[in-house]
Amino acid sequence: MLKQTYRVCFCFHRRFKLHVAEAPDEIKSLFVQYSEKNGIMTVDHLHRFLIEVQKEERATREDAQAIVDSLRQLKHLNILLKKGISFEAFSKYLFGDINPPLSPNQGVHHDMDAPLSHYFIYTGHNSYLTGNQLSSDCSDVPIIKALHRGVRVIELDMWPNSSKDDVDVLHGGTLTTPVPLIKCLRSIKEHAFVASEYPVIITLEDHITLDLQAKVAKMVTQTYGDMLFSPGSECLKEFPSPESLKWRIIVSTKQPKKYLEALEMKEKEIEKQKSKAANNEEASGKESPQLGGGDSAAGDSNDSDEEDNEEIHEDSNKAQRDAVPAYVRLIAIHTVKRKGGLKNYLRIDPDKVTRLSLNEQKFQSAVIGHGKDIIRFTQRNLLRVFPKATRIDSSNYNPMIGWWYGAQMVALNMQGHGKSLWLMHGMFRANGGCGYVKKPEFLMTSGADNEVFDPKATLPVKTTLKVTVYMGEGWYSDFDHTHFDAYSPPDFYTRVGIAGVPADTVMKRTGTLEDNWTPVWNEEFEFPLTAPELALVRIEVNDYDFSEKDDFGGQTCLPVRELRRGIRSVPLHNYEGEKYRSVRILMRFEFI
Repeated sequence: MLKQTYRVCFCFHRRFKLHVAEAPDEIKSLFVQYSEKNGIMTVDHLHRFLIEVQKEERATREDAQAIVDSLRQLKHLNILLKKGISFEAFSKYLFGDINPPLSPNQGVHHDMDAPLSHYFIYTGHNSYLTGNQLSSDCSDVPIIKALHRGVRVIELDMWPNSSKDDVDVLHGGTLTTPVPLIKCLRSIKEHAFVASEYPVIITLEDHITLDLQAKVAKMVTQTYGDMLFSPGSECLKEFPSPESLKWRIIVSTKQPKKYLEALEMKEKEIEKQKSKAANNEEASGKESPQLGGGDSAAGDSNDSDEEDNEEIHEDSNKAQRDAVPAYVRLIAIHTVKRKGGLKNYLRIDPDKVTRLSLNEQKFQSAVIGHGKDIIRFTQRNLLRVFPKATRIDSSNYNPMIGWWYGAQMVALNMQGHGKSLWLMHGMFRANGGCGYVKKPEFLMTSGADNEVFDPKATLPVKTTLKVTVYMGEGWYSDFDHTHFDAYSPPDFYTRVGIAGVPADTVMKRTGTLEDNWTPVWNEEFEFPLTAPELALVRIEVNDYDFSEKDDFGGQTCLPVRELRRGIRSVPLHNYEGEKYRSVRILMRFEFI
């Protein structure tokens, strides 16, 4: 007991001496290089350090002065001198919140004037569930949490309530307890724009009757009023931009069943009329265009089909209006449901845009034979990918697979946890955390021969990310002192790597430092990148355990294309994705 108490006191003492006693040699050398011989770094020296080492080319002397001023707010530490700052103050700046890996002032900086199809959109699946997919409660609480995190697509499954006179939200066919739809709608309104001013899309999974559809229409219009984006029953020819839809709520769902039945009847009637016309022409001795030979006749046949399709489209809109007019007018983004298999699903209509949904299994099967078609489809249309039904524990798939092929709505169970969600959180830290990330240009363009990006191809290296893992701190403050080991300090190692296209994806690790709450690894790694625009840098710290599974010590994911070069303080998050109060790693990022 005495030995353990001594160790704890010793670690507490080290906690406040770590910057002086354990700082990596490179950090010490940089301080010497950018300070006076008497060990003072002046504001001018710090200004030069910001430009030359931190690569902040636009940094001003006032920026350096602001850093010094912020250090003056620290208490209990005599780290400031009259003419500048000491090494300990310099270390505090490097490790502080004022020196994050992503720019805190950049905000939304992607072009937000392109159609919605040009963006990856922060998307949730079964957004109302508090836990597993079979027996957890349905609530507006996880919806609120998701919106506060920046999620922009909320899914609601609508079912008749027990008395069949109102609408509940629940996971159908399970033991999940329902929550009233109106409660979810009101919570969305209240919290939609807390984290971002860009549009929130509500995807409705519709299992309700026609009279309840009318009730939903009334609920939605009364709840959102002018916030609701309602272009009418006509399908959009092109999606509006996020910029034009600021502060708006958008509804996306399928057309009413009555409309689909009317459409099917109309298609049968058209086929019947075609057959009758062909028989009449044959009886009168005229050649039917469908039966004629040669290129000209084939061309006439195609033109005729296009006219028939337009007739179906016009009639279908009338059928929609006759079905449930108010409900149909809610739908701004229509889902597509076509016959004829995936190839037909991915057919691009130049006159309208739609949304297609595939579960992860169907999507993974689709990319094998139709990967290029998917990319072409997502250049104009929206694709939603969602977890397979067997993920009853609310686990998730790898979202990178959807992003490789341009899928905008890669939907994950936000109430879950684990590496897939870490990647999702990392992707949407980009662009000021607004929930919309502009897709790389190579996913939005086609070549002269209609060729498109192939994520599995071997491509030339565009840049190499060089990462130095210096040291970490904060575990002693944020964890119980026996969390990792009852009798000794933890044995930390860091895993660092890239999540991206297959050619770029890799994980590496530092050595393990035994019995140290403030490990100094001082190791360097290089990552050649063929598609840095799709790459996330993954960072994970674990405590090595010889006999059992290693203990988790923190993680984060960061978008490579938005990393700040230089020496940065990288905050780590827990397994559920919440940021620790003190745990962080000092790292250096360079592009060579």
